[in-house]
Amino acid sequence: MSKNFELMQQIEIDRKLGSNQIVELAPHPNDGNNNNGNNKGRAHKQLAGDEALRLVQQVFLSTQEPPRVVVFAGIDHGNGCSRISASVAQALARNDGGSVCLVEANFRSPALPALFGTTNHYGLTDALLQEGPIHSFAKRIPGDNLWLLSGGSTTADSPSLLSLESLKRRIAELRTEFEFVIIDAPPLTKYADAISLGQLTDGLVLVLEANSTRRDTALAAVESLRSSGIKILGAVLNKRTFPIPEKISSRL
Repeated sequence: MSKNFELMQQIEIDRKLGSNQIVELAPHPNDGNNNNGNNKGRAHKQLAGDEALRLVQQVFLSTQEPPRVVVFAGIDHGNGCSRISASVAQALARNDGGSVCLVEANFRSPALPALFGTTNHYGLTDALLQEGPIHSFAKRIPGDNLWLLSGGSTTADSPSLLSLESLKRRIAELRTEFEFVIIDAPPLTKYADAISLGQLTDGLVLVLEANSTRRDTALAAVESLRSSGIKILGAVLNKRTFPIPEKISSRL
């Protein structure tokens, strides 16, 4: 039994995450060999969209009072958190009808601007240090009811900005200005940023990588979140490459 499967079993049976909302994502076409070219890429894009919509429905649209400001954080670096948070933000903007703001809070390795073909210039760090409406720091993504608040003018000291009182004020402003806010945070095992952000929001979605994330590491991260008073809204199992037994998959 793989450590990844043990982790899923632990989540399902003992419910260590406080949630049974687990969404499995197939490997991205750039992960490993891609012999089918564009066809495989198009198929994956459709699959990723379906999976993102499923997560949107489970986390954001299944209750009368859904969470509106949510942090996405991977257990480890390279779990695909930025790509997943971007896909979820797009799906939410297309299917809910309300405005969505995707926030880049991973100042050390920002990935969201490249995913949307824009720059990282003028964003969250600038909003934390300057005055002005939060909309003036965000970039409208063409074709969607979606805005991107990129990391901004980041420096080696930028992560320390997440401890400023202005962060609390800006998140409150984002909540007022947008229907939903999704925050892409750094990995939990590397930095405390996701904890700081999670305490100011409605909860956190964990991102785990199949065949990589260790069960003990994930459970330690869960306990850290729970002890910090952060609600875990669900988990995403990324890059799954093995079959899930029917007994468990029927409960997802």
